[in-house]
Formats: sequence, C-alpha cells, structure tokens
Amino acid sequence: MRGEARPLSAAPMMDRTDRHFRYFLRRITRRTLLYTEMVTTGAILEGKRRDLLEFDPAERPLALQLGGEDPAKLAECARIAVDTGYDEVNLNVGCPSPRVRQGRIGACLMAEPGRVAEAVAAMRAAVKVPVTVKHRVGIDDQDRYEDLLAFVGAVAEAGCDRFVVHARKAWLTGLSPKQNREVPPLRYEDVYRLKRERPELLVEINGGVSNLEDVRRHLTRVDGVMIGRAAYDDPFLFAAADAVVFGDQEAAPSRREVLEEMVRYAERATAAGVPLQRVTRGLLGLFLGCRGSRAFRRLLSEKAWRPEAKPELLRQAIAAVDDEALDGRPGAAPGPWSGARIAGL
Repeated sequence: MRGEARPLSAAPMMDRTDRHFRYFLRRITRRTLLYTEMVTTGAILEGKRRDLLEFDPAERPLALQLGGEDPAKLAECARIAVDTGYDEVNLNVGCPSPRVRQGRIGACLMAEPGRVAEAVAAMRAAVKVPVTVKHRVGIDDQDRYEDLLAFVGAVAEAGCDRFVVHARKAWLTGLSPKQNREVPPLRYEDVYRLKRERPELLVEINGGVSNLEDVRRHLTRVDGVMIGRAAYDDPFLFAAADAVVFGDQEAAPSRREVLEEMVRYAERATAAGVPLQRVTRGLLGLFLGCRGSRAFRRLLSEKAWRPEAKPELLRQAIAAVDDEALDGRPGAAPGPWSGARIAGL
C-alpha cells in the first residue's frame, strides 16, 4: 500500500467544491485534504480539459475525483491528473444520481466490485500517487455488512490505497440525491467494524459529520474523517482543524485575515473575467452564528450576481460584520470564532 492516512478531508461536492471555494477553504486550513467536484472521464478526454482541471497550487494537497467505469479511460485520466499536479486520484462509487447512473458511474458500480477492482488496478498501474475509492455502505438490497466487506475485499486486492466510506446506503430508485444524503440511517458501526476486521486497510468515514468533536471521536475508530455539507455551510469550523487534528501549532487565521486574502483573490479573478458571484458564493457561511452574518450574506446574495459587481462589494460586506466576529480566532478571546457548531473544544 502506498497511500497514507488522511485524518481530515473536505468532501467532493457538485456545484460546491470548485476552485474558488477550495482556494477560500485553504485560507482557513493548511492541512486538510481538499477534493474537486466529480469530473467524468468523458469531460476530461473530450471536453475543455484545462478549464476543468486547472487549479491554484495553493489549493494543495488536492485530490481529483473521477467519475467513470472504463478502466483504460480512467487510467488515462489518472495520468492527466498527475501531469496536472494533483496529489491523489479518487474514484466516485457513491453518487446515486439517476443522471450519473445512466453513464454507469457512481453508486451503481457497487453492484460490480470486479469492474471497480479492474478500474483501480488500471489507475494504480498508471500513476504513483494514491488511488482511492469513495463509496457507500451498500445500495438497494445489497446492503448487508457482508456485501460491504466483499466489495472492499475485491477492490483492496486491486491495490486501492484508501477507502472513503459514506456511512449511509444509497437507494438508486425512489430517493433523490438529496434524500440519499439524509434519509437512509447512518451506519457508523459498519465502518468501524470494517476497520476492525481489516486493520491493514486505510478506512475513512463520511456522513453526518458537522464539527471537530465528531472528527476526534471518529478518529479513535478509523484512520480519517471526511466532512461534507458542513464544510460549505460552516467553513470556519476548519479554523481549529490544523491544531486539533494535525497538531500544527501555527496560529490559525481570523475571518478578517481570510477575507482580506479573498478580496485580493477576487480582484485577480474578476480581472481575468470570472464573475464576482463565482468567488463569493462559497463565502456565505463564513459567519454562521455570528453578529452581522445576515447582513454579510444578504449583501453578497443580492448584489454579487450583477454583471457590474466588483470586489469592492466584498469589502462592503466585511464592513457589515461585527469586529468581534472578524477578529476572533481559535484559542483566543473573544469567542464567536467557531461559528455555531464546533462542540467541546
């Protein structure tokens, strides 16, 4: 196994984890592994590759999540990813979207562990960076623990470097993608059992994690934790992550410091033709639970989409927020640094 434990990561999310949001999140945490949105092999091989894969080096460590089922195409895309500078290649075997399923991509591949194993083996032969798989605990009626163990066993034989397990099953019919993130119950014990019975494997848990106390609890049972929607809704929860999860004692940033850098980034991005809203939409949760949060969100939501919007709008939004919220940071008073949902730190 050539992979390494990644104690904390921010999940790949369609229409969320684009390069602008990743740059923003990297201003908050230096160590957390970040992921792209899922990119299909067809889009890379037949589309505007540079637009899809380009990123700022400051975003690293960074993983590219691929969607596909053809081993040869996945291997070629893995090589392209490494040539572009990505640190990891991850195969999506968890998305339950009907549109994705039509392309034989995502969670439906859990029914074909041999196919997934073949794809992993091909990618692993093509590149030297870790090749990982993100998957569910089960799908439809193939949801026994024994089914999960058989899937992981087959893919592990192919050399998968890390298993990122969303602790909910997926219903491929009858539930929307949103419902599949909320309705099936969380089955953390199955993921813990997988790690216990296959201790040689690197196992990362995903699903329902909303604060760093959750992360610390899971890390007593598995090798890593992936935070999903909470990363977008409350991004400043990562402000303490470098210290709490990685033991990094370098001072964490304040929200003011993060936003000062994002103003400079917005100036560069808009000068290159990027609409301001593309930069600011991922910032809306930065002040969750803080005084001034509503004014900050409203100003950006109502005006950043306008064609004439300039980075100065972001400065105006910053001015609407309470200084205490802007300047608080982990481990320092005053205290609304953590948003509303970091518990027990």
